[in-house]
Amino acid sequence: MKTLIITGGTGGLGPAVVARLALNYQCVLLARHASDEPNIIEADLNDEASVRSAIKLAVERFGAPYGLVHMAGGYAGGTVSETSLDTWQKQIALNLTGAFLAIHETLAVMKRDAPGRIIAISSEATLNKLPSAAAYTVSKMGLNTLIELTAKELANTKITANALVPGTLDTAASRESMPDAKRVPLERVASAIEYLLSDEAASVSGALIPLRAESLN
Repeated sequence: MKTLIITGGTGGLGPAVVARLALNYQCVLLARHASDEPNIIEADLNDEASVRSAIKLAVERFGAPYGLVHMAGGYAGGTVSETSLDTWQKQIALNLTGAFLAIHETLAVMKRDAPGRIIAISSEATLNKLPSAAAYTVSKMGLNTLIELTAKELANTKITANALVPGTLDTAASRESMPDAKRVPLERVASAIEYLLSDEAASVSGALIPLRAESLN
């Protein structure tokens, strides 16, 4: 079974994706808190040493990873004028620095002469550029660029890098806060990730793939 490093596996989207991927992959979750489960490893995604140590432990337990599925992140609203420096820094840390460290440290242990996959979850906010979530949008746009640059770096290898760019996800939190909003079914996200992990997607790299929301009510 191929090994996947997964971040954000316990968040709103995570369980649905992990349940789907676990049918065909050995899923190793980097989580904020320690667990007795051998496939759940504690890691602070904003701490280089912590991420490096966690991925090293994952390799010791399950071998070199086939890929990374990066779903960790967070949202904060507010225009540029309304956004505090603290909120700005936290959004950059959650949505960009964590992604950089996860990708950086996973690539360090991946086999460059074998097929591999880097997949990240971005946001439709990077396409719409609505002013009501300035720090979030900028941090996710940085993630998009990080994926594009990673794909270019890996162009002469068999490792691909792509990002999904979904609209509002159909999570419990979004249903409560935005009951009338159109949402993206979590199963659709899981299916898209599953495809990008497959052999059929070997030629897809550097893509920012939109996932359209629809009415679910």
